[in-house]
Amino acid sequence: MENDKSKIRGAVSMTIGFVLNGKEVSVQTDEQTRLVDVLRSDFRLHGTKAGCCCGNCGACSIILNGEVVKSCLVPVFKIRDHEVTTIEAFSQTGKYQDIISAFREAGVESCGFCDTGKILSAEALLGRNPKPLKDEILAAYSGIRCRCTDPETLVRGVISAGEYRRRRLYGRSA
Repeated sequence: MENDKSKIRGAVSMTIGFVLNGKEVSVQTDEQTRLVDVLRSDFRLHGTKAGCCCGNCGACSIILNGEVVKSCLVPVFKIRDHEVTTIEAFSQTGKYQDIISAFREAGVESCGFCDTGKILSAEALLGRNPKPLKDEILAAYSGIRCRCTDPETLVRGVISAGEYRRRRLYGRSA
């Protein structure tokens, strides 16, 4: 019956293989399915939220090959043979603990809506630049709609997260 619906809509059913949170997986779907929907329904990863569904809020943020992207804008066929990291897997790392500790210390609010976008944006930025400047941090957050934390607090939180990470990796003198 599912294939009949796909044919009626004109969608082509396909198997998409990719790496999800460090494991090789595949999913049978059609080319019109969004990544956010596959993550939530097929893999039960609900930390990736379907917020605005048009790329404005960042609640659906994931890390795709090291870059933060909004999964509501990504057709699932585009992730074939790529690596996806969700907040569920990232939250099990020391890098996550660095960010959470720094955010808490800086007073970054946690509302539950934009947290995934804030945390993964910090990770992607710190992965590229361990000592980002204010303008770089604000640019990294330009696609995240956060109403619970002011931009200056986010800047302090990300700078502090970089310091936490350097201390964890290189010791006190870093």
